[in-house]
Amino acid sequence: MSSPANTPDPYAPWRIPDFRRYAFSWFLMMFSKHVEFAAVSFHFVKMYSPEKAALAIGMMALVQALPVMLLAIPGGQLADRFDRRLILLSTIAITVLSSTGLLTVIVLETPVLWIYICLTVGAIGRALGSPSRASLLPQLVPAKIFSSAITWNSTAFYIATVTGPVVGGLIVAMSEKQELLIGLLGPVVGNFMAAFSVNAVPAFTLIVLCRLAAIAAIFLMRHRQVGSIDQPVSWESVAAGVRFVWRTKLILATITLDLFAVLLGGAIYLLPIYANDILKVGASGFGFLRAADAVGAMCMALWLVHRPPLKRAGVTLVWAIVGFGAATIVFGISRNFWLSMGMMFIVGALDNISVVVRHTLVQMLTPDEMRGRVSAVNGVFIVASNDIGGLESGLVAWLFTPVFSVVSGGVGTILVVIGAICIWPQILKIGSLDSIKPASLAEPDRET
Repeated sequence: MSSPANTPDPYAPWRIPDFRRYAFSWFLMMFSKHVEFAAVSFHFVKMYSPEKAALAIGMMALVQALPVMLLAIPGGQLADRFDRRLILLSTIAITVLSSTGLLTVIVLETPVLWIYICLTVGAIGRALGSPSRASLLPQLVPAKIFSSAITWNSTAFYIATVTGPVVGGLIVAMSEKQELLIGLLGPVVGNFMAAFSVNAVPAFTLIVLCRLAAIAAIFLMRHRQVGSIDQPVSWESVAAGVRFVWRTKLILATITLDLFAVLLGGAIYLLPIYANDILKVGASGFGFLRAADAVGAMCMALWLVHRPPLKRAGVTLVWAIVGFGAATIVFGISRNFWLSMGMMFIVGALDNISVVVRHTLVQMLTPDEMRGRVSAVNGVFIVASNDIGGLESGLVAWLFTPVFSVVSGGVGTILVVIGAICIWPQILKIGSLDSIKPASLAEPDRET
């Protein structure tokens, strides 16, 4: 039996005011993003056939991924040179402009191109701000409770992922019920009501308010900036984060494994199509399917945070990703809503193990003066896995079928795990997460 001294207080991060503000801001940003995804994706589902809707949603993923892939590294340079709190405030303000633009675009019924432009603007804000947000967290909590803080932070993320799609789906479902009434009121009154339907005004007004509250939470933080670099901006300085990741094999291995596993196995972007056309449960059903993934992740996070840090993190990570792929395959072939819900629950629970292991390794192996740039590299991998994975899912669904896209992705995830172990067998040697120490910047090739 573990002694009390060996089991950290699971609620210690919440006793730090700045962490509470940080987590609250993170929740609001993720909640608003999921409401936005529900509103925009079902806008496409109602406009197009399932295959064309899959392509449109895949393009939505692309326009949100490209700014992150292009700007995350410069964003990491900003995070290591300037006040991370001020950068975060500025970039959240950009997302407020984006959501205000989406509200205007949908109310005025402008061409679809403007939806993509507004989504791109929001992605630019996230690209420049994400490295500052990620590298800010280690400055708010002591190292000995950092793993717990990561787990609670992921819990806030998954609570937002539960509530955001449900709220977004219910708003869309309410708007669909108004269509008959709008049609009965004639073209003039009906068009006026359509312009201000619950699909547009309440959804995007809620998004704007959430992001303004997130700005307020970050503004009230009182952290101390440490470890800023003082060399001039240069390609050498910008590329330092990439070189550090390349030389630190444990970071490279885990983020690459997560990249290809989620890129191939992620079914999230096809959930609106599954809900509407395969499972026949509509927008509200989509919200519950998406929430099941998040509930599974949240339950896993709560279980992890009340236990000592993982002792055999590498082996646990590998089996979690294999299970992720297997659950994705079952989801893909299922025609039963409750079985599909169960598989999404398992997918979320197993994915959260990967999140905790990967983020702990990235942040704790990285010296503070490098965290912004290394977090930027990690952010590129995350976006590539999620959003480019959404593009991949949409393209395969367009070329074949949504079911083929999901099932083949799950098979690909399992094959990726086998390949990763062959290339980086040291993954299996990762031990306890509470024993991770920062790597030396001068160290040429760190494997453990």
